[in-house]
Amino acid sequence: MKKAFILLNGSQPLALPELTEYDIICAIDGAYNYFESNNITPDLVTGDFDSIESIPTSIEVIKTPNQEFTDFEKALQILKHREFTHIDVYGGSGKEHDHFLGNISTALQWKIGLSISFFDNFGKYFFIENSILLTNVIGKNISLIPFPTASGIETKGLMYPLKNESLTFGERIGTRNKAIEDSVFIAFEKGELLVYISNN
Repeated sequence: MKKAFILLNGSQPLALPELTEYDIICAIDGAYNYFESNNITPDLVTGDFDSIESIPTSIEVIKTPNQEFTDFEKALQILKHREFTHIDVYGGSGKEHDHFLGNISTALQWKIGLSISFFDNFGKYFFIENSILLTNVIGKNISLIPFPTASGIETKGLMYPLKNESLTFGERIGTRNKAIEDSVFIAFEKGELLVYISNN
C-alpha cells in the first residue's frame, strides 16, 4: 500500500499527522506556503502556481496549467499514475465553500481505485464502499450523508440505528448520530454514502 499526504489550500490545520508515515508529501499550489512557514519540505508541489512566489529547486515541481481540472484532480491523476492507493487530504475545507464542495465531488469521482480521506480541525470524512467497521469511536458524532441517495443502510453501534433504511439528500440524511459502542458497523446496498466522524 502506497500512502500519500496532500495539503490543499483551504483552512490551515492546527496540527499535522506524523508525516514520516507517508510515502510522499504533496503541497497543492498555495498550500506550499503553509509548509514553508512551518519549515516542512514536501516531496512534490503541483498546481497552476497562481499562489506561490518561488520553490527551491530541490523539491519536485509539476506545473499543471490545464484549467479543465482542479489542482486537486490533477494531483490525484499524478498519484494514481504513480500507483498510490491511499490518500489523506488536509486543508480540503474552510475558506471558500465552492472549493470544499468541489473537493467532495472530486473524491466521489475518484473513489474507485483510490481510498481518499479528508481531515480537518473538527473531524474526518470519506466515502465508503458497501460496508465499513469503525473502531475507537465511542462517544463521537457520526454522520451519514447520501450522494444523492443511499439505500439498504444497516448500522450497529450507533445511538439511532438504521435498519434497511434509505437516505436522500434534500429529504432525509443521517447527521449527528452518536457512537455508543467502541466499534460501529455501517453497510449499505446501493448509492453513495459519505461518512463523517468527529474528533471528539
